[in-house]
Amino acid sequence: MLKFSPEAIIRELSRNRDTFHSLLANPSETFLHWKPAPEKWCLLEITCHLYDEEREDFRTRLKSVLLDPNAPFPPIDPVGWVSARNYINQNYGAMLQAFLQERTSSIKWLESLSSPQWDNAYEHPTIGPMSGAMILSNWLAHDYLHIRQITRLKYTYLKALSGQNLGYAGEW
Repeated sequence: MLKFSPEAIIRELSRNRDTFHSLLANPSETFLHWKPAPEKWCLLEITCHLYDEEREDFRTRLKSVLLDPNAPFPPIDPVGWVSARNYINQNYGAMLQAFLQERTSSIKWLESLSSPQWDNAYEHPTIGPMSGAMILSNWLAHDYLHIRQITRLKYTYLKALSGQNLGYAGEW
């Protein structure tokens, strides 16, 4: 039977710092702002989102539930932040470094926890109970969703740029 392992999740979050660094390093200026459709996010917007989520969502909310599960979570608006925080006009290099630094800070904090109460749960008005274990697990799931998003963006960009049928590579 599988068992919740916060240590394994924290290790993966740490490894994903390097994964994100590799996926996001040194994009061309054209690719940086390219979108496959107007409603989709470009690489710059994804990077800004990762930075804000790292600081204001996952780490903040996990700290809150571990320290005082009855305290209300600070509000977040990940979709609204794209325009409200003018993601499209941010400095990409600075945002990438800021996100990677925040991830480093998150890992240091997570590794410093002594006997955290992973079962502590905040009763969210729409989601229901959100335990520390649930938030930590969703933090890693969020990484995987954005790793997939970035990879899909790169694939779609290659397809548009090359104008080639990419079916020989395998089925997407």
